[in-house]
Order: sequence, then C-alpha cells, then structure tokens
Amino acid sequence: MNSMQALNESEQQHNPIDADRDSISVAYSQTRVHKPNKSLLEKNRIISALPSGKWLESYRMLRTRCLQSMDAMEWKTLAITSTNNNSGNSLTAANLAISIAMELDRTALLVDANFQNPTINRLFDIQSDKGLSDYLLHDTDISTMLINPGIDRLVVLPAGKPLFNSTEMLHSPKMKRLVTELRSRYPSRIIIFDMPPILLHDDALGFSPYVDCVLLVIEEGHTKTDELKHAAELLKDTSVLGTVFNKATDNKIRFTN
Repeated sequence: MNSMQALNESEQQHNPIDADRDSISVAYSQTRVHKPNKSLLEKNRIISALPSGKWLESYRMLRTRCLQSMDAMEWKTLAITSTNNNSGNSLTAANLAISIAMELDRTALLVDANFQNPTINRLFDIQSDKGLSDYLLHDTDISTMLINPGIDRLVVLPAGKPLFNSTEMLHSPKMKRLVTELRSRYPSRIIIFDMPPILLHDDALGFSPYVDCVLLVIEEGHTKTDELKHAAELLKDTSVLGTVFNKATDNKIRFTN
C-alpha cells in the first residue's frame, strides 16, 4: 500500500454541502484519537484549552492573514522555522494548525519534521514512538502513525525516531513525493511542517523547495538584526509568507508580510 492509499483509508472527509463548503466533518477509521489532558494543554499554552483572550485572538488573526495569502496563491503547504532555538516555532506551528482546524470548512495536518528537537508530541502529551522518520526509513504506512489530538479536523504526524542524516532524508525524492501526495489529497487541507531553526541546521533550507511557502518565527527582543538578515538571505529564493514576532511584551504575537 502506498502512502496515498493509506491516507485515503485513515481519513474520510464528508462535506454535506459541497457547493457551499459550509462545513467539513472527518471520520477517522485508522487514525488514533488521543484524549489530551486539558490542564497540561493549558500549561503548554495550547489554545484549544485556553479561554478567549489575547493568545486566542492573536492566533486567529495569524490564521486569517496566512490563509488569505495562501488562498490567493493556491498554496496548501507551509513550513515553519525560526532563527534560533527557544523562539517558539513549534508552539506557533501547533496553535496555527489548531486555529485553521477551527475553521468549519478547513482541515489541518501538522507534521513534526524537527528531528533535531521534536516537540509536537510533548505539547499535546502524545505517546508515540513512530512517525515521519519511520516512513522515510522503513516505508511504514502513514495511516498507522497519524493521530487526532482530540481536536476536530486536526491530525498530527509525529517525527518518530531521530535521524542523523535528517537533512538528506528531508531533501530526498521520497519526501518530495510524500509532500505532493499530502497536498493533493484534500482541497480543504492545509499542511504545516514544524522545522528546526534555519540558522542552526540545514534541514529547513534543504526542505523548503518542497513546500509552497515558509513562515519565519523570531523572538521579539532577543533575535538580533544580523540573525534576521542572515535568515532572510538564506530564504531569498523561497516564498516567505511572513514573519511572526513571538513573545511580545504585550503577550500578543505579531505577524508581518
């Protein structure tokens, strides 16, 4: 079974009013459904567990601006990276994916492609020892590794085991084929790849040609100007969707195109 067939069987989307795209419901046949600990989600600042407030509204605004730009270009795949560690790109990836899944006519797939420091499982308290690396190394069916983290219309593909040759594997023809298949499966789905920092590893830069666009996360007050210029130079041949200023002093996130 190839990865496309596996995805066909693990997720079945139903749109009762296709012409209007009023809403999408997803029935998971093989996908494991995870019931997260709400208090832990809240501690990890996952917006699905937070009450309405600055954090939730900031990510809704980020979602709207990202989707407007991506829809205009018919883009479906987005890689999220940062300049350095601790900038919050994994948290941004998780909360942006949740925000997109909150849209009634959208679904989101969050892929942990950060083999240097996989974080998505920890943020959602997911227990899984298999993921993307198992597909790349051993042809493990994608359907056996997808997890619904208790949020409608959102599916997570964990990173799996560490890869010492992660740059080469992420830039491989096999990874390119997978991205193409993921992109073409559902017209309503946005695929978000959480990547390592672009200034510390080659993974994000090597993988960037396979996605439609890149979102750069920087830490307000800590990311240096020369670091931002270096990241911009590395991404000069890549469609950069915008920059997220994370950890702002007013507890909001800011987005610039």
